[in-house]
Amino acid sequence: MTAEEKRISEAKIKEILATEHYFAEDDLALILSLADFLHKPLLLEGPAGVGKTDLARCLAHGLGMELIRLQCYEGLDERHALYEWNYQKQLLFLESRPQGSWDSLEAELFSAPFLLARPILKAFLSERRTVLLIDEIDKSDEEFESFLLEALSDFAVTIPEWGTVQAKTKPLVILTSNGARDFSDALKRRCVHYDLNYPDEAREALILRAKIPGIGERLSLAIAEFVADLRRKSLRKKPSIAETIDWARVLVSLGIENLKDERIPATYSFLLKYREDLEWLKNIK
Repeated sequence: MTAEEKRISEAKIKEILATEHYFAEDDLALILSLADFLHKPLLLEGPAGVGKTDLARCLAHGLGMELIRLQCYEGLDERHALYEWNYQKQLLFLESRPQGSWDSLEAELFSAPFLLARPILKAFLSERRTVLLIDEIDKSDEEFESFLLEALSDFAVTIPEWGTVQAKTKPLVILTSNGARDFSDALKRRCVHYDLNYPDEAREALILRAKIPGIGERLSLAIAEFVADLRRKSLRKKPSIAETIDWARVLVSLGIENLKDERIPATYSFLLKYREDLEWLKNIK
């Protein structure tokens, strides 16, 4: 078995992520390890704010890989995901060149200097392995999903002027979804799936202590329990991990040591972002 074929153990994955202050559960580390070993895209589904994008960022940094991110949106097409030609540069080239045969001009016009590689092609053309993050794929439409499935099936894409372009190195592909829509069976079969949820209280308290110097164990756990209780309520928007970190950082900066401090209600806006949620919380506290 070559070094390239050797699977990174889940223990090593957890260690790498922990150095980035991302504390993965055992089953997530195992799925990451297997997805990487099998060269299969990992589809991370879960509510907004549970750390899906941050996982890709931390993994890339911990592995010493470049993170290439494609942010999805409605109407996203190949031109923005794969490549496009630099038409302005091509026009300037034509204007500066003497008359010649079209065949020779065409070969130069559609050569690498005129190609604008977008995220997917950029990852495929990289000499070094990258982490390709396809973020919030549920915001894209089914047509883009079909194109993506084709590209990820063989890690190859077709550029009409060039032919088939095979990936120089297969990227570690992570797709994220907030669950806005379902996906085709074909995409689900192609990917390894993992449902990522909010961390439990102990794990979130650990995250707070890793991210915020000076926060005590008691306060970090109290914050984690408070936020976990909020997430069980019918809020318009549940607090994300990042918002919890922001709120905890505010409390520490104010010298607050427990959640009975009378200044706490004035800080709720760091945690909740909608008026109805804020009013509800202030009325029950």
